[in-house]
Amino acid sequence: MTGTERNWAGNVAYGPDVVQRPTSVDELAEVVSRSPSVRVVGTRHSFSDIVCTGGTLVSLEALPTSVTVDAATATARVTGSLRYGELVPQLEAAGFALPNLGSLPHISVAGACATGTHGSGHANRCLAAAVRAVDVVTGDGELRTLQRGDAGFPGAVVSLGALGPVVALTLDVEPSYQLRQDVYEDVPLRPDDVTAALADAYSVSLFSDLRSPRFRSAWLKRRAPDGGDVPAPDPTWHGGRLATTQHHPVPGQPPEGTTQQGEPGPWHLRLPHFRLDVPPSSRGAELQSEFLVGREHAAEAWSVVRALADRLAPLVQIAEVRSVAADDLWLSMASGRDSVALHFTWVPDVPAVRAALGELERALTPFEPRPHWGKVFVTPLEQVRERYPQVEAAAALAREWDPAGTFANAFVRAALGLAR
Repeated sequence: MTGTERNWAGNVAYGPDVVQRPTSVDELAEVVSRSPSVRVVGTRHSFSDIVCTGGTLVSLEALPTSVTVDAATATARVTGSLRYGELVPQLEAAGFALPNLGSLPHISVAGACATGTHGSGHANRCLAAAVRAVDVVTGDGELRTLQRGDAGFPGAVVSLGALGPVVALTLDVEPSYQLRQDVYEDVPLRPDDVTAALADAYSVSLFSDLRSPRFRSAWLKRRAPDGGDVPAPDPTWHGGRLATTQHHPVPGQPPEGTTQQGEPGPWHLRLPHFRLDVPPSSRGAELQSEFLVGREHAAEAWSVVRALADRLAPLVQIAEVRSVAADDLWLSMASGRDSVALHFTWVPDVPAVRAALGELERALTPFEPRPHWGKVFVTPLEQVRERYPQVEAAAALAREWDPAGTFANAFVRAALGLAR
C-alpha cells in the first residue's frame, strides 16, 4: 500500500497498492501489461468512486505533452493528460478553437471526455463529441487507435476508463471566434420559461441558491458572427437587470476567479466560468452532483427541484441549469436526447448531502435522470445503466478490449454490468 489517495474535494479516499507516473508511452505500456488491476487518475476533479482502486493507480501527468494542429483537416492531435486550460491557448495561437468548453479549464482532456463532461448551449454537444480519434493503451500493452466511423468508436470516447489509458485524442477544431459574456441579476423566470431562456445565447447558465423562486443570476455567452461584432447587451433580460460588476457564480467567492464579463474576448477566455490560475468553484470546499434529463422535461424537472427547495437550500451553495445537445456516444449523459442539466454545488457534508440526494433523485425518477458519472449520486449504478439504450454495446466493447478486466473497478463493473 502506498497510502491514501484522495480526490480534489477530499470526499473520496482509496488505497492503491502502488502509484505509477510513467514518463513515456512505452513505459506506460510496460506498467499496464504487468499489472492485473489498473485505474488512471487525471486532475482529481471527480466526486464519485470512478477512479478508486486497490491495485495500480496510474497518473499520466509525467508524459510529454504536445498539440499538433492540422489546418488542412481542421483537427488537433493532443496529449490526453493536457488540461483544457493548457490546450486552448495553443489552439488560439494557431487560429483555431473548440466549439465548447466546460465551466472550469482545470480538467484534463481525456478525463473530461471519458466522463461525458459538457458546457452549455442548445446546439452545443458534450466535449467528447469533438473527438475524432482516440489512442488507447490496452491491457496487454498494445497501443490501439479508434477513429470516428470505426465499429465501437461511440463507446470508446465516453468510456469511463474501461478500455485503458487514453494517451492522445484527435479533436475537431474550427476557426477562432469571439464571445461576449454578460451577467444578469435577479431573473424571475418561471419553470415553463427555462427552456426558451436557455436558447437565448450561444451558451446560457442559470444560477439559483434555491432560497428564492428567482434565479440569482444568468450568464449569457454570445458568439460574434463571422466578421462581425457582438452587439451591446440589453439592459434587462427576462426581467433581470444587467450586472455592472464582475460576478462569481458561488455566493461569497471572490469574483476575481471568474472569466471576464461585460466585454468581448477570445472564445477560450469567455466559455469557461473560471480562470485557470485560480482554484475554481468553491475552491474544493464542496460536493457536486448533476443530473441530465430530456429537454422536454425541463419545466417539470425544475419544478421538482423548486418543490424541494426548503429541503435542499440549506445544503446548496449554488444550483446551475444548462442545456446540452444530443450526441451518439453510448455512455454520454446526453446520448440520444437533447438535455437540460441540473447541477448542484453542495456544502461539504457527505451524510447530509447523500440523504438529500435520496429525496431529489427519487423525485426526478419519472424523467429518467442520468447522473454525471464523475459526481455524487445515490441511485444504484445497476439502475442508472438501464437509462442508457446502448449500455450492452458499451459492455461488449469493454469485454472485447479488456477481456481480463484490468481496467474494470467496482464502479465500472456496476455501471456496465460486467462480471467480476
